[in-house]
Amino acid sequence: MELLKKIKCSIFSLLFISLLYNSATGQDFKTIRLAFEESYKNEKEGDFSHAIDQLKAVYDQNSYEINLRLGWLNYQAGVFNESIAHYQRAVNLKPYAEEAKFGLVLPKAAIGNWDEVLNIYKEILDISPNQTVANYRLGLIFYGREDYEKAHQHFKKVVDLYPFGYDALIMLAWTDYRMGKNREALILFQKSLWYFPNDPSALEGLKLLGQAQENPSK
Repeated sequence: MELLKKIKCSIFSLLFISLLYNSATGQDFKTIRLAFEESYKNEKEGDFSHAIDQLKAVYDQNSYEINLRLGWLNYQAGVFNESIAHYQRAVNLKPYAEEAKFGLVLPKAAIGNWDEVLNIYKEILDISPNQTVANYRLGLIFYGREDYEKAHQHFKKVVDLYPFGYDALIMLAWTDYRMGKNREALILFQKSLWYFPNDPSALEGLKLLGQAQENPSK
C-alpha cells in the first residue's frame, strides 16, 4: 500500500511539472509571437531601433529565428557588426541553412569584405552545387575581378540550368566577349534580345562585336 502511494505521488508530481512546463512554454510562445509581430510593425514604419528592442526583450541565443531576424534588422539599421554577429550565430545553429548564409553576405558586403563574401558563397555551393543565386553572384564577383575563366564557370552553370534566364545569359555573353569567344558571345547576345528585344546591354555587345568583326586587330 505504501509503495502504491509513492507511485501515485510520483505520477502526480510528474503531471504537475508537465502542466507547469506546458503553461510556461505557451506563455513564452505568446510573448515571442507578440515580439515578432511588433518588430514587423516597427520595421514597416522604418523604426528599426524599436524593432530590434522588441526581439532583444525575448532574446534567446539558441533561437535560430530570433538571431536571423536580428541579423536582418541590424543590417537595415546599418549596425553591421551586430548584424554579422547574429547572422553568424544563426549559421552556427543551423550550418546547412542557406538563408542564414545569404543573410550574412549582406553586412559582409556592406563593409566591403568581399573575400569573406566569396567564401560564404563557396560554402553554400559545397552543400548545394547547383544553387543558382550563389553561382550567379560568384560569377559577378569574379567578373568584377576580371577573372573571366572562373566567372564563366559559374555563369555557365546557371545558364545550363536556366537556358532562357536573362541575368546569367547576358553575363555569360559578356564573359565570352571578354575572353575573345566572339562567336559564342554573338549567339548569347542575340538570345538575350529574344528575352528583352531592346535590351541596351545586348545591343551594345552586338555593336562591339560588329566593330570587332570590321577591325579584327581590336
